[in-house]
Formats: sequence, structure tokens, C-alpha cells
Amino acid sequence: MTDKPFSKILIANRGEIACRVIRTARQMGIQTVAVYSDADRDAEHVKMAHEAVHIGPPPANQSYLVAEKIIAACRQTGAEAVHPGYGFLSERASFCAALEKEGIIFIGPKPRAIEAMGDKITSKKIAAEAGVSTVPGFMGLIENAAHAAEIAGEIGYPVMIKASAGGGGKGMRIAWSDAEAREGYERSKSEAASSFGDDRIFIEKFIEEPRHIEIQVLADAHGNAIYLNERECSIQRRNQKVVEEAPSPFLDAETRRAMGAQSVALAQAVEYQSAGTVEFIVDKNRNFYFLEMNTRLQVEHPVTELITGIDLVEQMIRIAAGEHLAIGQDDVKINGWAIECRLYAEDPYRNFLPSIGRLTRYRPPQEISEEDENVRNDTGVTEGSEISMFYDPMIAKLCTHAPDRLTAIDAMAEALDRFEVEGIGHNIPFLSALMAHPRWRRGDITTAFIAEEYPEGFAPPAPDAAQTRDFAVAAALLAHIQGERNARISGARFNQAARRAREEKVVRLAGRDLRVSISDADGAFDVALEGEPVGPVATSWMPGDSLAEIATGDRTVVYKVKPIAGGFSLRHAGIDLKAQVYAPRIAELAALMPEKLAPDTSNLLLCPMPGLIVSLHVAEGDEVEEGQTLAIVEAMKMENVLKAEKKAKVARIPVQAGDSLAVDEVIMEFEK
Repeated sequence: MTDKPFSKILIANRGEIACRVIRTARQMGIQTVAVYSDADRDAEHVKMAHEAVHIGPPPANQSYLVAEKIIAACRQTGAEAVHPGYGFLSERASFCAALEKEGIIFIGPKPRAIEAMGDKITSKKIAAEAGVSTVPGFMGLIENAAHAAEIAGEIGYPVMIKASAGGGGKGMRIAWSDAEAREGYERSKSEAASSFGDDRIFIEKFIEEPRHIEIQVLADAHGNAIYLNERECSIQRRNQKVVEEAPSPFLDAETRRAMGAQSVALAQAVEYQSAGTVEFIVDKNRNFYFLEMNTRLQVEHPVTELITGIDLVEQMIRIAAGEHLAIGQDDVKINGWAIECRLYAEDPYRNFLPSIGRLTRYRPPQEISEEDENVRNDTGVTEGSEISMFYDPMIAKLCTHAPDRLTAIDAMAEALDRFEVEGIGHNIPFLSALMAHPRWRRGDITTAFIAEEYPEGFAPPAPDAAQTRDFAVAAALLAHIQGERNARISGARFNQAARRAREEKVVRLAGRDLRVSISDADGAFDVALEGEPVGPVATSWMPGDSLAEIATGDRTVVYKVKPIAGGFSLRHAGIDLKAQVYAPRIAELAALMPEKLAPDTSNLLLCPMPGLIVSLHVAEGDEVEEGQTLAIVEAMKMENVLKAEKKAKVARIPVQAGDSLAVDEVIMEFEK
């Protein structure tokens, strides 16, 4: 085995996966070449690589998806091989073939395997022939929406409508009726054509109470193939994975071996070479059915690396160079538990709609790399980076690893509390709340978890009595420290006796007023809540700090702190509270102040996210019914159907198809 299979490789991707590949290449002593669009000129992957080549304007179909530009960059820099990451050209057989024609090595499988597994219809036929369990469905040509509804009815609702060349949740819909099948077919076909240039659709039975479990495989060019155990990816939203873990809390050893053996058989059936993933849907009785094979590195590969100690990117590079696998099946172990949370640029309080803008603050938790404890953050951004509307909204993958599942979950909860992101909407509050969710902690999950637990969308969880008390103590303590600092700045008399005098506060939060008294003790604060001693409370927080660690006894709670008028906005474990802190007399007067009402926007259709108006389905003067489609907005490669919430008459439409809109920009106005 050589230590450096290649001298120089090009990474045909961007963002966190480009940075991830560059890190391993550097460790192997391999020079790296980045490619970038106009939007990514100052991106982190460009700074990390030894060389960088500009390949075009921001739209992916004019830059990252243009194979000729990638090949030209290889010629320009002398790169011997290309790692495609995931997405973009990673599963395009024609790109792999074009590289081979130029004498450039593709760090991934051969074209035959990509073609066979990249087409969901063909892959299911091959899987069945290889003895892999498959889901009942229709793999033939679907003529139109009416034909789709007919097929769905024959299979039996519910059904899953999928793009044959799809991935990442795009071109995918669940239908429970003929009407939903017809609309799902049209939307899936449109998204598939836009995202993949291939609008073929297939339909299969939707397995209820399903879990999404996948097997990682490695195979070399010499006939050796192994599986690296499984990942559970059941926490999904709109068919897009959000949280992954390894191993699965659901599988037993027998099922794991059976799934692994079938995955290896499928890889060998298509002469697979590289890292790949065989995805299964698993029902409540542990019956498993083949979904698809991803012929690339998966987004969630870090959790497999953490429990096995195997660098998958390194293995891909070595396999592409023709080396034999140095790992046998008996070498693959399960060491502890790993959790991955995908941090997305999206607003959980607005039904997870995409968010764009500049990261005015980006402070991940400190990374840890120890045998029994790991905190890992795979990212492609830094503070000041721009989150663009042109690409996927994922900004980081935060991973934790510990000896057991609950310890890994608790480590993730703390890491999320310490993760600071400002300037855009982000899903950290949702992920934090999820880590505390009893059903998640039990491992009682399916792919419908988010839809079932948050049917009306995500809202910050209400604090229980103990959490309310904790928040009140934290807010009063921060206000006390702020007051001391203000006294020093103002030049007011400030002595040790004054420090030890007990200060009374009233904290208004979560619809309650709580009385907190604080006095300074040696190295800590003596705190009482509603007359009951809390005990010595310690913190190193100073005004201006955005995180506060509040320690009571042997328990430390981390809060995200944002000053507001008269108090603080505090966030912990997904709970987001505004706490007003008053002197007792001021609290009495503040209770008499009227509340400011939000403006009435009930007669407006507002753009829910920054995006492009794909189509308008009504005109000025039209009468619309509840549930009728009004417009379709595309954002970050996904189409969003906007429907009427009630019967109304369209008064004004100030936009037209093709317009790019900002969040909350008016699309339609209805008569009042």
C-alpha cells in the first residue's frame, strides 16, 4: 500500500463536503484543487485548497454541473483524479466516462455501476435479481397524471411517487388519494426535470410506520467487498434527512447481518468499486426492503467513521488508485454511538422555510477528539460567509460520539446549546428540542416522526416548572451582573458592603412573575427564588457575552443570551424565552402597560421564503376556494405550493412568474 496514491486531486464540489475531502487529502500528503462559482469566490473550500479554479456564474447548471469546466480545470492544474463529493456530478455516469476518456481517475464507482444504481427503476430490478428484498411497485412508463392515479389505486394507497433519477428528497411525494396522486405526479415530474434533467417517475407502495436504515459498503476493484454496519436516518422532514445515528437503536444483530449480506451481494452484482450506501425501508417487524443504492459518499458518513474508526474518504481514494481493501469484515466493529445533526439555513418558526443572508456570527462548539468522546463539526462556512439561494441550505454537520446512545444525545444537546449562529434563520432550536424529546430519546421513531410530533410546525417547547425556575434565576443573575457593571461605569458608589446587600428582582417570563433575590458571596452568588434558597450559583458571564454558563451545584446549564429592552432573550434546549427583569415597584407598573398588537396580514399572500415565482395559478378578479393552488415558489432547489387558506377574491397581483422575491414580499392581495 502506498502512502500517497495520487499527487494531486480536484474536488468537484463546494461547501462542507469539499472541505471534508480536502482535510483527508492533506493528511495523506495529496495536493488539492478547488473549483468555485462567482458566489463562492471567498468560500472556505477555496481558501483551504492548494489551488482554486473559477468555473462560472452562481447557478449550478452554469458552473458545478458543467462537466467540461471540471475537466478543463483538471487539465489546467494537472489534477490526476477527481473526487465528486455528493450531489452535483457525483452520480452522473457520463461525467465519470468523460474523465476516463481524458485519462483522469474518478474517485468513485465505474460508469456501469452508476448507471445501474442511479436509475431507481433499473436498480430495483437488479436488486431483485441479486436476492435483495424490494418494495412492491410499478416500474414501467407512466403516461400522465391520470395514469399515475390509476396505478396508485391498483397498488393501494398510500403510495410514494418518486423521480427515477432523484435524490435528497427532490421529486418525491406521498399520495393518499387519486387527487394527491395526480398533483404529486405533476410536481414530482416538474422537480425531477428541473433538478436532474430526467422527468421519469415511478410509484411504489408506501410502508407505514417505516424506519429508514442504510448500510455502508466498501468494495475494491479486486472483488473484495464489506459492509460497515448501519445508520438510522428516520428523522426526516419533507423526505430530507435531518438527524442520523449509528448504529440503529432498532436493529438486532441478525437483521444487521442479513441487511449487510444483501448490500454486499448487490455491490458485487454491479461490480461496485468505492464507498457506497444501500438504503432500506424497515417496517415495525424488522422486515426490510431495498429503496436505492447511492453510488457516492453520503452526507451522514461521519457517524459511520466515528463508530468504526475508518476514514471513508481515504478508502475511496485508495480504492480509486487500484489498491486492495486493507480491511476485512471481521475488522469492522461497533465502537459506541454517534449522532449527526444537520444544521440548515432555514427558519423552524416559519415551517422550516429556507433562509439566506450573511452569517454575522458563527461560533461552533469546541471540537473534541478522544477515544470515548468526540465532538466533530463538518462545515464549509465561517463567520461572515454568505448563505446563497443558489445551493443547498445545509451549513454544517454537527456530530457527537460517546460510549452509549443517551450519552451521545446529551453531548449533542450541550454542543447545540453552545453553537452560535446569527444573521440567518437556522434549525438549532428545533434540533435542541429534539434532543430532549422523550420519544426520540427512547428510540421510538419512524420517518413520520416530525410530521406526527409537530403537525402544526415547530414552536418552542413550553418550559416545565423546573426549567421556568432555572430561566428566572439565570435572567435575574445576568441582570444583577449587568447592574453592577453599570454602577461601576457610572461612577456610583460601589463597595463590598453594597455588593453583599441582597437585591430583589421580579422576573416576568412564560406568563409568570417570579421573585428572585441575589447577593454576592465569595466567588459565587447567593440566590433565593420565591423565598426558597437556590444555593450558591456561579457564572463567569460578563455583559456582552453571548453565552452564559450557569452552575448550580454540580449542574451547569448553557444559555444563548441576547439583550432586549428590560431584560434578556434566553435559549436553552430549544426553549426560547423573553425574560423581563424589574425592580419590584417597576414590575407593578409594567403590568399595567398595554400589549402591542401585530399588524393584520390576513388579506395578503406573502412570500414565505426568498425564492423565485415559478408560476401563478390565478388572476386578479378570480374567486378562489380554500385549498386551491395560488402560486408555486422555488427556493434552494425545492418547489413550494402556496394554497388558499380560505375562500376569497383576488384583488391584486403585483408580481409575475420569473420574479425573485424576498421573504414576506406580497404575492397577492385579497379583497377584505
